[in-house]
Amino acid sequence: MVALYIHWPFCRSKCPYCDFNSHVREAIDHHRWRDALLRELETSLTAYKQDNPEARLETIFFGGGTPSLMEPETVAALIESAKSELPCAPDLEITLEANPTSVEAGRFRGFAEAGINRVSLGIQALNDTALRFLGREHSATEARAAIETARTLFPRHSIDLIYARAGQDAEAWKQELTEALPLAGDHISLYQLTLEPGTAFLTRARKGEILTADEESGAGLFEMTQSLLEDAGFPAYEISNHAKPGGESRHNLVYWRYGDYLGIGPGAHGRISDDKGGKHATHRLRLPEKWLTAVEAREDGLEESTQIDAERRAQELLMMGLRLREGVPESRLRTETGQGFETLPADRLLTLEEEGLITLEVTGEITGDMTSRDRCLIVTAEGRARLDAILSYLL
Repeated sequence: MVALYIHWPFCRSKCPYCDFNSHVREAIDHHRWRDALLRELETSLTAYKQDNPEARLETIFFGGGTPSLMEPETVAALIESAKSELPCAPDLEITLEANPTSVEAGRFRGFAEAGINRVSLGIQALNDTALRFLGREHSATEARAAIETARTLFPRHSIDLIYARAGQDAEAWKQELTEALPLAGDHISLYQLTLEPGTAFLTRARKGEILTADEESGAGLFEMTQSLLEDAGFPAYEISNHAKPGGESRHNLVYWRYGDYLGIGPGAHGRISDDKGGKHATHRLRLPEKWLTAVEAREDGLEESTQIDAERRAQELLMMGLRLREGVPESRLRTETGQGFETLPADRLLTLEEEGLITLEVTGEITGDMTSRDRCLIVTAEGRARLDAILSYLL
């Protein structure tokens, strides 16, 4: 199975916390961009099919940037092209990220008609003061209206919120979460505000402005978030992502389970298997204009494709998979690298187990020859709050 990611690099404005590959342009030639995305998509899928003739398309994800600024006709053309190139899962998940401004919400019907069946709304906050602080263009009223529109037009919808903002105490965050849950559909993503390189917030922080909660407060907010959403029926299936049972983002699960995904569009990354059992990391040209020129000249905007050796595959698989509540099955690691958990430092595994930060669980059916049993490395609830430190120590 394979997932498809399509990157739309444009936004109406740049949020001060955002380090994604997003750009503001006065004018966009939508016809030119549609043609270029279709060219790269068709070129990439043709090459992928040659190495993976049995591949089936499981998900499509339009990310950005602000994909809800795309013309619905472009979205429809890309979906149709992908479906014509690869066999598709009967319940193909097709997600589009959207901003809840009035202009973009008005386009939702066109996206639904194009084939989008899941929309992810970048709400980020539910009060106007916080939205202004985060540099968002929509109001809380517009956010609620966009959610209601999404609820009526799409089978599934999700919302994003950003917390651990400076001055945000536990009671205020609890109230915001309580208000958000009835609006969240079957999925909610909750991200702690961080200061990323190249962002306006980092520049302001270096000048002395306090923009985020301190480490101790952030940890407390994280723990409260996990508990509150667990009780509300939205358990965390990944560090920052919560869903009702069955409401998980299938596209993102492909990433976290280290499956194949094709990245199309400026700056898009991919991980794709070849016909010899190897895996390659792909990266497209980041700057929109450079990518566009390259696609028009040679049919794709690929900047580099690098074969991933066994050691790096193991590291990537564990770094992604240990974010999941389900953990990493040893069989998956062995399939990717030919080796299991014996490659990890036994003394460090033991230390982490004794501190209650990880568990090694035996899974599967018990049979006479034990062949159906597997082991699974899982980060505990306590460990998930310290995942970065655990990964650094273990890997």
